Formats: sequence, C-alpha cells, structure tokens
Amino acid sequence: MNDKGSKMRMKLFLFTELILFGGMFVLYAAYRYKYPDNFKVAALSLDTLIGTVNTILLLTSSLTIGLAGNALLRKNKTFSIYMLSFTVITGGAFLVNKYIEWSIKIYQGIYPGGPEMANLSDGEVMFYGLYYFMTGFHALHVIVGLIFILFMIVFVIKDKQTFDNNYKLENTGLYWHLVVIIWIFLFPLFYLIH
Repeated sequence: MNDKGSKMRMKLFLFTELILFGGMFVLYAAYRYKYPDNFKVAALSLDTLIGTVNTILLLTSSLTIGLAGNALLRKNKTFSIYMLSFTVITGGAFLVNKYIEWSIKIYQGIYPGGPEMANLSDGEVMFYGLYYFMTGFHALHVIVGLIFILFMIVFVIKDKQTFDNNYKLENTGLYWHLVVIIWIFLFPLFYLIH
C-alpha cells in the first residue's frame, strides 16, 4: 500500500464520516427549531464543567498526536511514543468523564426508556435522545481512535512506523483530529447554546 493511496482513502473515509455526523447535526437543528424552549431546559441540566474539561482534554490530545507525528519525522522516536501515550491518556480521560456524566443522568432516570423520561416534554425527550445517540456515537469513534493510537505506539516501538514510512501514523492523526473537530461541534450544541 503506498503512501498517496492510503492518504486518499483516509480522506474519503473522513469525508463519509463528516456526511454522517452532518446528517445528525441537521436532525439536531430541525428538532431544536421545533422545540426551542424544551431544548433550552434540557441543555441547562447538562454539566458544562464536564463538557469544558472534555473539550480541553480532546484539544490537548489533538496537539499531542500532532507532536507525535512531528517528532517521528524528526527521528525522535522516544518523544513520539511519549506524545502518543499522552494522547491515549487524554482520550481515556475524556471517556471517563463521559462515563461519569452519563452515569449521573442514568442515576437520575434520564435515559432513553428511563423512568423520568415520562415526566419530560416531547422536546426534552428528543434532546436527550439526540444527546445520548450523538455523544455515544462520538465516544465510539474515540474508542476506535484510541485503539488505532495504541497500535501506532507498538508500530513506532517496533520501527514499523519511522520517519520515512509514517503514513499509518499520519492517517491515525487525521482520524483523531476529525474526532476532536466533531466534539468541537457537539460541545456548544449540547452544553452552551441555551
């Protein structure tokens, strides 16, 4: 597999991911337009601090995976491994925070089919349905990205990814940056726009 072909396939894949999430964003916008007051009430119940911390974690991880790629290009294998490892740590911390946030809502009975959902308006039910689906689907992408990054750590350690053969690491970085960008859109939609 050559470098150019691999990058092109990755870009096409990322484009399909953008279309997929773009469709979800359009669906969110349509229901927000239909239920503006209900979406506001539901959004105010989310923990903005957890959302902010998660944003900082993912932005930091985007920086560290970029630094890992640059370090490998400069033949600094050790620093690349450290930066990839730090990316895994920050991505893992994101998932832990998301787990905590979901656990709080689930404990409160606010989840699809949960006991408290019957007491909410149709708009609030739709908000939480979209919240769980979109952030859950995003979390799945984070997990996949972390698995790719763990493979890259092994590949760098075993010299299967080097300064002159690093397209797998570049593609992993592109995927991870997309995951971060998607969160940059999810965060304001669910946590900030009231």
